[in-house]
Amino acid sequence: MATADLTVIGLGRSDPSASRYIAAIQRKLNAQDRVRHRLHAMGTSLEGETADILELVGELHAVPFELGLPRVYTVLKLDERRDKPQTLDDKVASVERLLADEPGA
Repeated sequence: MATADLTVIGLGRSDPSASRYIAAIQRKLNAQDRVRHRLHAMGTSLEGETADILELVGELHAVPFELGLPRVYTVLKLDERRDKPQTLDDKVASVERLLADEPGA
């Protein structure tokens, strides 16, 4: 099981807003069932098998090109644990437990 954080930035837009391209990427994510995903303010969190994530990232990287942009910059942070399964929720819960144990928290 792997988790990842993905940001796809289409360059060469006439409009400074990226929401049209982000929405197209989210539609493509919603149309597949290999990788779980969660949109956040600065990108998208992904959860699934490493091979599935990497294949999907290639498909998502192509979306702005398909919409006519001349350049795409994609940032992927990938975290894979092989000693135990770990979901996005597990990672957040681990930190929240530590915060809850702090005196005065």
